[in-house]
Parts: sequence; structure tokens; C-alpha cells
Amino acid sequence: MKAELECVPNVSEGRRPEVIARLAAAVSVEGVELLDVAPDPDHNRTVLTLAGSEAGLHQALLGLYQAALEAIDLTVQAGAHPRVGAVDVVPFVPLGATPMARAVAAAERLAGEVARRFDLPVFLYEEAARRPERRSLPEIRRGGPIRLAERMKNESWQPDFGPARLHPTAGATVVGARFFLIAFNVLLETAEVEVAKRIAKAVRASSGGLAAVRAIGVYLPSRRRAQVSLNLLDYRQTSLLRMVEAVREQAEREGTRIFASELIGLAPAAALLGPLADLLELPELPASRLLEHRLLLAEGGEDPAGHAVERTGGHGDNHVSRR
Repeated sequence: MKAELECVPNVSEGRRPEVIARLAAAVSVEGVELLDVAPDPDHNRTVLTLAGSEAGLHQALLGLYQAALEAIDLTVQAGAHPRVGAVDVVPFVPLGATPMARAVAAAERLAGEVARRFDLPVFLYEEAARRPERRSLPEIRRGGPIRLAERMKNESWQPDFGPARLHPTAGATVVGARFFLIAFNVLLETAEVEVAKRIAKAVRASSGGLAAVRAIGVYLPSRRRAQVSLNLLDYRQTSLLRMVEAVREQAEREGTRIFASELIGLAPAAALLGPLADLLELPELPASRLLEHRLLLAEGGEDPAGHAVERTGGHGDNHVSRR
């Protein structure tokens, strides 16, 4: 199978294994590969990573919505992660030579059918956004379902598809098209959530921190630690290494340290090889230097992301320092 698109639906359920299994089964259709399932009980959220044809993904995602609406009641669901829907956000990402326009078209087609079939309000975001104020996912989710319901009463915040009201149990859903996003969490040694919130504010772009970085601070009851939850929207603007370095620097200023970190879902090779090239002082580190990658090509496989990697130099152009 040659994958045209990646899709990374985020579903508001991360605690019930039987429900997560049903969600994973729902996307198992011809033309789609389920690459990863990443549940988190504290965030009460599961991130699924799919790849396949546009038609296959369309069918798989409709099955996912059906399964999620049957199992998830947003009125009683709670977790550390912001959300507005049972199926909270569904981004399409073009792979290889697939143009962004194909991802936008896939998002629009899915959004219309989801609204029609499930009576859900659907908002388009990022490259698929029809209004500039809705391009940002945090802006749509600001204030949660209750605040979104209030905003939908205004003409400027009518959904792109579906009714101008929340679904009784499933809320709303956000569908879009975007570049690769890396979801990355940093667990701190401290349990003080206010420390995590201050670190998040210092490193995120909206507060004058690192370009293309979003961050929030949360408390994880199961681990009894605070966490900085990060989204790296474009690793070409800020590297993964620089983002973690910035969190480490801020943590030390707050009198704490990084305990551990975790990658949520999958990441393109270029996003990981770039920081490795920096650390090893290599002029470049293309995927073609990896044994497994060359073996894959020898067997007739393809690199779906199609990215070359060059070393940026410790604090080069794609490392954006705090202001």
C-alpha cells in the first residue's frame, strides 16, 4: 500500500481499554494502516495514527466517529487535556508528493459527511480553515465545550458544517489539514502544576517563546508529577532538541529538573535525525545513512515523508531562542 495521507485522530478516551480496543477496531478497513495507538489515562485521551488512501481513511474515520459516539459521553468525561468533542480533532497530513490541497479536500469531505451523518457541529482548522480566526486549534477549543456553545450563538462562530449547537453527548469536532505535528510531553521532578504552567508559558510561541511551539502545564495524578505538554507544529522552525533544551533551562530556573519525556504517536525521521546530527556534530544525517532505511528501499519500500535532513548547527537558523 502506498499511503497518500496520514491522519491522527485524537479521541477523548484514554482510561477504558475495552473502548480503546473498539476504537482501534473501527478504523481497521481496507486501504488503511493503523500505525500507532497512544492512550493516556491522565489526559483521558487516545491518539491514533493512520495512513492510507483518501477513500480508505474516509471510511475508517466514519467508523471511528460511530464507535466514539456510542461509547463516550462528554458531559461526564474528564481529563487533563483540553477538548471540545468525543472525537476532538482529526487532522490530515500529506505524505510524500501528496499536495496539501489533497489533505484539505479530504478534511472538507469528511467534515461534511460527519455533520450530516452524526448531527455534529464541525469546525475546519489550520490549512482547511475558512476563517482566519479559526485556523488555530487552541482558539477553537478555548474555554472548552461550554464556551464554544456560547460562541456558536454568534454569526461569526457558526460551525463550518452541521448544527450551531453541541451534540448532547459528543460535543463538537474539529477537522483540518496540516504539516507534521510532534506531540511531546516532559515530566518534571516536581508535583507543583504552577511550575509546569510557568515553564509552558515561557517556551510557547504565543507568549513570545519558541516559534511553532504550543505548551500547557498539567498535573498527572497517576504519576504524582507535573508535566509540560508540548506540540511542535513545525520542526523546521524550532528543532525538537531546542524545545527540550528550553524546557530544561526553564525548569532549572524554577528549581526543578526534567524527570522523563515521552513522544506521543509517531514523528517523521527528519524531526528526530536533525537533533541527532546536532548532537553528533555531523554536517548532515540523511535517512539514507540508516541501515533499516536502506533495507526498506532495497525491498521496494518508500520513505512516506520524503525528507532529507541536514545538521542545523547547535543554535542555527531553525533554533529559535526565547525573547
